[in-house]
Amino acid sequence: MRYRQLGSSDLQVSEICLGTMTYGEQNSAEDARSQLDYAVAHGVNFIDTAEMYPVPPRAGTQGLTEQYVGRWLKGVARDKLILATKVAGPARGYDWMRGGPRITRRHIEEAVDASLKRLQTDYIDLYQIHWPDRNVPMFGQTAYDPHAERESTPIAEQLAVFADLIKAGKIRHVGLSNETPWGVCQFIRASEQAGLPRVISIQNAYSLINRTYEFGLAEIGQREKVGLLAYSPLGFGVLSGKYLTPSGSGRISLFPGFGQRYGKPNVNEAVQAYAELARKAGKAPATLALAFVRSKWFVASTIIGATTMEQLKENIGSAEVELGADVLREIEAIHARYPNPAP
Repeated sequence: MRYRQLGSSDLQVSEICLGTMTYGEQNSAEDARSQLDYAVAHGVNFIDTAEMYPVPPRAGTQGLTEQYVGRWLKGVARDKLILATKVAGPARGYDWMRGGPRITRRHIEEAVDASLKRLQTDYIDLYQIHWPDRNVPMFGQTAYDPHAERESTPIAEQLAVFADLIKAGKIRHVGLSNETPWGVCQFIRASEQAGLPRVISIQNAYSLINRTYEFGLAEIGQREKVGLLAYSPLGFGVLSGKYLTPSGSGRISLFPGFGQRYGKPNVNEAVQAYAELARKAGKAPATLALAFVRSKWFVASTIIGATTMEQLKENIGSAEVELGADVLREIEAIHARYPNPAP
């Protein structure tokens, strides 16, 4: 396992990050412990979770993922791990969470204290805004709608709360998630103007079928030292090829409507093409997809998730796979035919 510096911070994160959003829904506490043990034993030092997990979010299960991680965390060397979690933003209909989550001082402080308690730790290495407080297109939406504007907390005020949490020793660094180029620039400008914490990472979707990060965010990340934590590198499992057959099952089959972006035109055609390329190269489709994401210069860490140990072993094993120039050229040719079908 190799390690990369995360943004402008001193954190050295493993190229593979273990995502945990299935813990408490598709995976039991014992499954979680086995996965965490295996990942750490194979060099993973970076674990990502969120207050709203598991998914799909429900009042009855919210927070279970952090609880499972926290039980495991008690028995390991905390200082050897980099732990990331997230505070939920508004406009997702989760009124059962703090009366409707927001990115305000009250909501952030309540959320971080609850996460620390569930995780059974004194500090969080990377605390992320799960999605913006303001109106932005998210989770498969592609068009900004100015008529959907709503009240939101000024970015400088958000950063001021994180500054206080850093001073209190509750968090070490701040990151963004599901953010736009404008949003990242505004967070950086606010930190510079007011001497507030600088964001070190952005957790956005990135995969063979969604490379929209390359349009504007890649340049910002490079120039401003904001590392990409690539989530959904397998597109909710779509890029494993398991949905190409009628009998294919997984999260999208279990929770209809949860992965709308993967039902868009040309997704199946692109996935089929990448699967055929993987077979031609002598690799599993999932391995090809993960190795591609990890190969990109702007990716600090690739967030994987698995419901079985077999999947986890294959995903972590992809860290040892390097794609040749010929395979990368064929990937670009497929991308030219089917550009970003699942943005």
